[in-house]
Amino acid sequence: MKPWAEKFYKSRAWQEVRQAYFIYRHGICERCGRPGEIVHHKEYLTPLNINDPNITLSFDNLELLCLDCHNKEHSKQDSVKDGLMFDDDGNLIQSPPGLENSGLFRDRRAAFRKPRNRLT
Repeated sequence: MKPWAEKFYKSRAWQEVRQAYFIYRHGICERCGRPGEIVHHKEYLTPLNINDPNITLSFDNLELLCLDCHNKEHSKQDSVKDGLMFDDDGNLIQSPPGLENSGLFRDRRAAFRKPRNRLT
C-alpha cells in the first residue's frame, strides 16, 4: 500500500464502505462473474484526490473484481519494466528470479498458483 493511502485504507469509513459494496454486489466480480476479492476504485486514488469522498467512498467509483480481473485492469494502466512486478498491495517490487522475460510477472501470482481445474 502506498504510504499516502495507508490512513485511508485503514479508516473505519473505507472498511464500512468496502464491506457494504461487497454485499451490494453479492460478492461477485463485476467483469467475469467469479468470486470477487477486491473493491477497486475506477478512478485511481492519488495524493490529490485521496481526501475526496466522492472519489474514495462513492459506490459510483467502485467496482468489485476478482484478483485476475484486478490484475488485468492494472496491467492495462501500469507499464512495468522487465524485472519488476506489483505485490499484493500494489507496490513495485523486483520479480522473482527467472520471471523477468517470461511474461508472467504481469499476473503476480501466476507463477506461484496451482493450475485450476475448470469444467468447460
